[in-house]
Amino acid sequence: MSEAEKPTVVLVHGAFADASSYARIIPALLSRGLDVVAPAVPNRSLIGDAAYVASLVRQIPGPVILVGHSYGGAVITVAGAEDNVRALVYLAGYALEKGESLGELQGRFPDSDLAAALVQTPFPGEGPNAPGIDVSVRADKFPAVFAADVDPGLASVLAVSQRPLAAQAFGEAAPVAAWRTKPSWGLVASSDRTINPDVERYGYRRAGMTTVEVDSSHLVMLSHPRRVVELIEQAVEATSR
Repeated sequence: MSEAEKPTVVLVHGAFADASSYARIIPALLSRGLDVVAPAVPNRSLIGDAAYVASLVRQIPGPVILVGHSYGGAVITVAGAEDNVRALVYLAGYALEKGESLGELQGRFPDSDLAAALVQTPFPGEGPNAPGIDVSVRADKFPAVFAADVDPGLASVLAVSQRPLAAQAFGEAAPVAAWRTKPSWGLVASSDRTINPDVERYGYRRAGMTTVEVDSSHLVMLSHPRRVVELIEQAVEATSR
């Protein structure tokens, strides 16, 4: 692959996590000669978060592969409409349709174990949505619900360092579905207790994605990094020919 063809891989984290959730796959991608960007997503609103990621994508010279985990899947569904995005990769993520919200997609299926483990905390702010509500996972429930096959010591650290998601994000409708015009790949975490795996399957099937299933918890990038890297490589190779 020539330098002109080589894409930048942008890794978009989800709710209750941050960019360090990609720590086990970033070295593998870099060792393959790929440029990587793993931004800190604000997790304040779907529209705002997507606009932030889109602004970063526009500043990258050349093609981009957008990777989104969990809520990050909803973010790349919108931000992926940028002209230089070559492909989308969903990791245990939400693939929204245009005009659909997270709450609407999730509401089509039985709740996962996450629903009973959530905590709501008010935070100060400005504008019509002030004060806001942050949603996070109870620290004592986090390992089992979010990271059942991750090293317990690491899971305990992740539990107390999680990045909350503002409740506002659950009700905002996606203004665009980038998978309608961009080739997409999806990974289903079949032992996911955070997102019902059928939510992932439904979204991927609706989008006509190339899909793989991995027997994994929600944090598939930490528990099965090789499988994640392989899927990203498929997207890179298929869209660089």
